[in-house]
Amino acid sequence: MKRVVVTGMGAVSPVGNDVATLWDSLVAGRHGFAPITRFDTTDMKVKLAAEVKGFEPEKYMDKAEIRRWDLFSQYGMAAAVQAVEESGIVGAVDPLRLGVYIGSGVGGITTFINEANTLFTRGPQRISPFFVPMMIINMASALVAMRFDAKGPSLPVVSACSSGANAIGEAFHAIKYGQADAIITVGTEACVNPLAVGGFTNSQALTTRDDPDSISIPFDKRRDGFVIGEGAGIIVLEELEHAQARGAHIYAEIVGYGNTNDAYHITAPDPDAAGSTNMIRIAFEEAGLTPDEHLYINAHGTSTPLNDKTETLAIKQALGDAAYQAHVSSTKSMTGHMLGAAGGVEAIAAIKVLETGVVVPTIGLHESDPDCDLDYTPNVAVHADIDKALSTSLGFGGHNAGVLFKKLES
Repeated sequence: MKRVVVTGMGAVSPVGNDVATLWDSLVAGRHGFAPITRFDTTDMKVKLAAEVKGFEPEKYMDKAEIRRWDLFSQYGMAAAVQAVEESGIVGAVDPLRLGVYIGSGVGGITTFINEANTLFTRGPQRISPFFVPMMIINMASALVAMRFDAKGPSLPVVSACSSGANAIGEAFHAIKYGQADAIITVGTEACVNPLAVGGFTNSQALTTRDDPDSISIPFDKRRDGFVIGEGAGIIVLEELEHAQARGAHIYAEIVGYGNTNDAYHITAPDPDAAGSTNMIRIAFEEAGLTPDEHLYINAHGTSTPLNDKTETLAIKQALGDAAYQAHVSSTKSMTGHMLGAAGGVEAIAAIKVLETGVVVPTIGLHESDPDCDLDYTPNVAVHADIDKALSTSLGFGGHNAGVLFKKLES
């Protein structure tokens, strides 16, 4: 079996449109929450979101592509260009051995809304001929594959908020078992629109608070729902010997992947946390590692009452006493919940913690919840000796996914 490493990273996020800016914001504890600008919120209970700001698609695609691609594909392409250019993988790998695994939770939902409105107001003849390819979730993977001549394994993963983490894990296994030499992977999302915000609001998933500095407060006893976010996180995974042979910069090695389902409820996590506990155990078992004081966990940490309590329980059940030695944080306290893109941006954060030894904070955490009693790195980043990092994602439908990274050892 092959060893797999990370050789490139790219990001578009509510707190920065490249990895350097994203990381600086996370370390400084700067959030991206502000009043929604995409639509009129007069009749909405939710007024705030974590929108991407200052995005310049023309840096990554031409005007025709911008017109013909949904925003989720634009975000994904921008982050992919960053990651691929940094990795130097194009031209260094057989196209038949280069794959693309990019996930999304809802894909081109804004295009769907716009074209449905066209149908109802102007008739079926006025529906855009680009409607279907703009909307379908696999198109982000397809467009990236076309851009970089990636003719190997291609798998757009859709598992709600676990899509990104599942995409990384499936790409990891594809390389580990010899199906590819490199894969461009994780997720993208662009869902700040009235339908998605209204739907999540009515399912009681979103916070309705109006103070940007007191929303998305994972693990705090005052938490009352997540903040919807958007963007993309992309990494390049590569077979270790292939990366070493071409002198690539290696950020970290991916060593474990857990993938389970609660089989419990369409939206709520299993209160016993059996599925998410098993997901963490599986990731460590595949890696052949045991948890200890050198572990960082980038938690799913959505700031919903049920998720944070259940995820804490899962960490404790999976790791035992070592759970209290782990450094934990939720970057959703700054980025909001980027849905299918969350796993990508949060994996990048976990990798950067490994690289720098700086554990990013969970901001807004001021009132402890007795059910959430781990070290969540409240409000201020800390330095720590970290040699492995776990990123977890939990999605509607009971999906649980976790990816485990460690510093590269010879």
